[in-house]
Amino acid sequence: QVEKDGHLLTFLDTPGHAAFTQMRARGAEATDIVVLVVAADDGVMPQTIEAISHAKAADVPIVVAVNKIDKDNADPQRVLSQLAEHELVPESWGGDTIVVEMAAIERLGIDELLEQLNVVAELEELTANPEGRAKGVVLEANVDVGRGPVATIIVDKGTLSVGDPIVAGAAWGRVRAMLNERGEQVKTAGPSTPVQVLGLSSVPEAGDEFRVAPDEKVARTVGEAREFRLRMKAQRGDARVKAGTKLEDIFAQIQSGETATLNLILRADVQGSLEAVTESLRKLDRDEVSVSFVHRSVGAISENDITLAETTNATIIGFNVRPDRKARAAAEAADVEIRTYEIIYKLLED
Repeated sequence: QVEKDGHLLTFLDTPGHAAFTQMRARGAEATDIVVLVVAADDGVMPQTIEAISHAKAADVPIVVAVNKIDKDNADPQRVLSQLAEHELVPESWGGDTIVVEMAAIERLGIDELLEQLNVVAELEELTANPEGRAKGVVLEANVDVGRGPVATIIVDKGTLSVGDPIVAGAAWGRVRAMLNERGEQVKTAGPSTPVQVLGLSSVPEAGDEFRVAPDEKVARTVGEAREFRLRMKAQRGDARVKAGTKLEDIFAQIQSGETATLNLILRADVQGSLEAVTESLRKLDRDEVSVSFVHRSVGAISENDITLAETTNATIIGFNVRPDRKARAAAEAADVEIRTYEIIYKLLED
C-alpha cells in the first residue's frame, strides 16, 4: 500500500511466468485497475497478451507502465505500436489507454503512475461501503510453522475486525490476529485493505471468497459442509490412483514399451505455487506416461507424506518446501524419493 495525495493505493503483484495463469486471472478479478507492466526492451510478450485478455475478461480499466526506458536497447515506440495491435491505443496516438513511461530503478515515472491511477479511480467512481459485515477474496494462503494456517485476504466490502467469525471456502474460524503488509498488527481492515488473517481451521484455496458469519457456529457449519463436499470429490478422484512407478524407474519402463503412471505427492509453500505446479505437471501427460496426484497440499513435507508415498509408490515433490528431520529419516528408511525445487523450470525439466 502506498499513499498519494491523501489516497491509499493497494498493489497486488502477480508473477509473470507462463505457469501462473490462474494467479493472473485471479489478480484481474480481484482488482479495480490493472497495471500492465511492459519492459521497453522486451516489448509485448505472450504473457502480456494473456494478461490483457484477463483484464478484458474481468472488465477492468488498464493502465500501461512501460518500464526500463533507461536501458540502451529500450524502444518505447515499438511497445506502443504492439499495444495498439491489441486494441490498447495510447492517448498520445489519439486512443484512450493511459501509458506511463518509467525507469523504476531510477525512480522515474513512479509519481506519474500513482497520479494516473488516482485519476482513473476518480473517473471510474471506485468507492466501497466500509459499513457492515466484511466480505472479500483470499489472495494467497499457507501454513506457518508457529502460527498455523495463514490467509492473505483483501476486503472489498465492509470492515473486518479482530474477533470476527469468518468462513473462507472450507476454512472457518475467528480472526485471532491481523497483520498488514509490513507485518504490523492491526485491529480492523476496511475496503481495499490487504491483511494476513490468523485463526482459521485450515488453509483456504487462493481465490476463495471470505465472509464474516453471523456467529462462530454458522461459520463452522458452513465450513464443515464445504469440507465434506470437497473430501467426497477428492475421494472420487483418488479412486484413479493406479500402481505407480518412481521417477527414477519410469525411463526403463517406457523403454520396454509399457505405459507408466507417475504417482506424485506434491507439497508447496503457498496455494498459488501449488496450483501453478499442478497445472504445469498436468500438461506433461503423454500416452506412454501419465501423471497422477496422490496428494497435494501446502506446508513442509511430513512423515505422513512418506507413509503415503510408500504405500502408493509415489515420488514426493517439494516446491519451496523441505522435509523436516523426521520425514528425512523416514524417507531413507522406506526408500522414498524426495525431490525439492525452488525454480519451476528445473522441476518441469526433470
